[in-house]
Amino acid sequence: MKFKLFKDRKGKADQAKNNKFVKLAREIYVHARKGGPNPESNFALKTAISAARAVQMPSDNIERAIKKAAGASDSVEYEEIMYEGYGPGGTAIMVRCLTDNRNRTAADVRSIFNKRGGNMGESGCVAYMFDHKGLLVIDREEFDTDEDTMMMQALEYGAEDVIVNEDSFEVLTHPHEFEQVKNGLEKENYTFLTAGVQWLPQNTIKSDGENAEKLQKMMDAFEDNEDVQDVYVNFEIEGEDE
Repeated sequence: MKFKLFKDRKGKADQAKNNKFVKLAREIYVHARKGGPNPESNFALKTAISAARAVQMPSDNIERAIKKAAGASDSVEYEEIMYEGYGPGGTAIMVRCLTDNRNRTAADVRSIFNKRGGNMGESGCVAYMFDHKGLLVIDREEFDTDEDTMMMQALEYGAEDVIVNEDSFEVLTHPHEFEQVKNGLEKENYTFLTAGVQWLPQNTIKSDGENAEKLQKMMDAFEDNEDVQDVYVNFEIEGEDE
């Protein structure tokens, strides 16, 4: 029985990793199409490549996505769309998609909300509960840097704030200053667990019991959908890290 459970978990983990690679390849493709295939002159592409490398996406996959974008004349065009809605317990959810078929994706996202006790709302219905920020997460175990030094370095390069956690530093920036701050901290030889512009909740609410189960299934369904790139939420599932 234990072996079967392990095998099931491994299968799900492998599928999740493959889904992640597919989504990252699409992100790389879109940015290479939009800003050119050279990451040194295309910061969005450089950031997407960094995110791919952070999860050990094979270099061949990265190169293939860039070459496909560079050589494509009549290829697929992806549109970025943000959907907003509510999950069980009044939780707020924002879903960022890259799609070549707006109608299909809207129907899929609406179905995921509806089948798991939520509902998709109008544009702007929950966005006011989030702040659009650049986020750089640094592993404290990897870098022997004290809080004051980290704060001073980040603010010097234009960061808005540094949140100090037991195991990490979270550097927050204005979206327009993200590139400047990231480049500056890279000059200080920092690497990042997370690096990107995200929608961060102003406040979070705890979810447990049946609502938590429905929310977890909703998140799994969004992860399985290849058009969904990111999901931003304002809830924490109690006991998730235990």
